[in-house]
Amino acid sequence: MRVKKERDCEENVLVLQGGGSLGAYECGVYKTISKLGIKIDVVAGTSIGGINSSIIAASKSNDPAKDLEDFWLTLAQTVTPSFLTDRAREISSSIYSAMWGNSNAFIPLWLRPTFGFFYNSPYLYDMSPLKTTLEKFVDYTKLKDPSRPRLVITSTDIQNGKPSIFDSKYDTFTSDHVLSSAGYPFYGISWTKVGNKYLWDGTLLSNTPLREVIDASPTCDKRVIIANLFPRGQEDIPKNMLESWHRARDIMHTDKTDQTVRMSKVVSRYLTIINKMHDILESIPLDDANRKKLAEIEPEFNKLACQRGAIIKEIVRIERREDSHYLFEDADFSIDTIKKLIKSGEEDAKKALENFGKN
Repeated sequence: MRVKKERDCEENVLVLQGGGSLGAYECGVYKTISKLGIKIDVVAGTSIGGINSSIIAASKSNDPAKDLEDFWLTLAQTVTPSFLTDRAREISSSIYSAMWGNSNAFIPLWLRPTFGFFYNSPYLYDMSPLKTTLEKFVDYTKLKDPSRPRLVITSTDIQNGKPSIFDSKYDTFTSDHVLSSAGYPFYGISWTKVGNKYLWDGTLLSNTPLREVIDASPTCDKRVIIANLFPRGQEDIPKNMLESWHRARDIMHTDKTDQTVRMSKVVSRYLTIINKMHDILESIPLDDANRKKLAEIEPEFNKLACQRGAIIKEIVRIERREDSHYLFEDADFSIDTIKKLIKSGEEDAKKALENFGKN
């Protein structure tokens, strides 16, 4: 007997990328989502996007947008004078972060009150302060509340190079699960051990975990919002090596889900045809031998046609724009920059989401 597919469900999905301090832009995006009253059913993220996602899904209060903004204002630093130009502020703030860290996010090994050398350490920055800060804003027991979004966070297993996915539908979250997504080795950020796994930043494999959401929820159709922190296009040709590295970094980390969306549509068409062919076979008389053959492949048919096939019905990309190109812009935690990013995210999301869910 054919198993009926659960195709009456539809989910609103928010996908948040990694990008260090640029994650403040995602805070602005979510503030607008909240103001517009768009219900998010699944929130997925990696790196700073995973941290933002955890606050959205498990904030201690009933106002996750406010908690998320308060979190970012907690990370913001008042270490640069307000009269600096944007470029001067980016440079001076990122240098400060590299040398002195961020007291609410990460601390350099050379500032720890312990004696010894660190030159042979596999990382340069300890994320313990971020764990403490995060736990001021999240209550993981809230993830059991059906009114809260489902949380999906991605990381990378150091030893086998494969993705490690944590899903609040199946996993009991702690801050270690969230921080496991944020250990970016190219900036010297420490890994996190969860169980018997040593985990690095999920951006090493994918900075836009839409495919992981589809795998986690393969039957419900989806309307997707993606906050793209790294501009896909840039008219300016790099003028020096730092700008070349900056542009290459943007290309590596920008949203690359077009192929996922195309494959979703192709698979949907295939499954529609398979279902129609199956219905035809069931409606015509078959001899015992062919009826037996049909029964033998029925379990595989149900597995393929009835337990997969989520359609992406709508996808909205909200893309951060930039006026200048600076390689370490994602390490600028100055209060002026954080507030500017939040405001930009709000304004861009308001324009992009005007008709979301209406088609």
